[in-house]
Amino acid sequence: MTTYTIDSGNNFTAFASAKEAKNVPETERFSTAKELARLAEQWPAARLVEIWNALPGVATVKRFTSRKTAVVRIWAAIQNLAPDGGAQPPRVGPKKGRSAQRATKEEKAPTARDGSKKADVLALLRREGGATLQDLMTATGWQAHSVRGFLSGALGKKMGLTIESAKREDGARVYSIAG
Repeated sequence: MTTYTIDSGNNFTAFASAKEAKNVPETERFSTAKELARLAEQWPAARLVEIWNALPGVATVKRFTSRKTAVVRIWAAIQNLAPDGGAQPPRVGPKKGRSAQRATKEEKAPTARDGSKKADVLALLRREGGATLQDLMTATGWQAHSVRGFLSGALGKKMGLTIESAKREDGARVYSIAG
């Protein structure tokens, strides 16, 4: 049975047996959730919050609704500690910085799979004179609001293309890709 120890710095250590855990000075030992609960009765609530917030991969909290809730959550979180791993201080992931180089718009050319509706719409928008809303609706089988949403969202926002819109002399709106 795995025996756990916790020191005054709130560092947990998992041992394969209670015999190994006895040799560690100035720590409190426990093997079950009940034993942890008995230990936690003597701790201030602030220590339970500190212990929880120091555990890797958990969402930080400001307080627990009850001591029992804190013990249950802490017990569940420490179950993945490997025995005989030595003292295991809180693990903090590396800070994520920006990547060294970011791709420019020229480097990431918008693409669409051949034969997809996106590819069909792009081909219509790139042709001389652009495409009317009716042309796009016929090509895709979509309703007018869906075509306009696709132009704005998928092409404009996601792909970063500039879609131009103009009215012809006959009153029909024509869409095309700028550039």
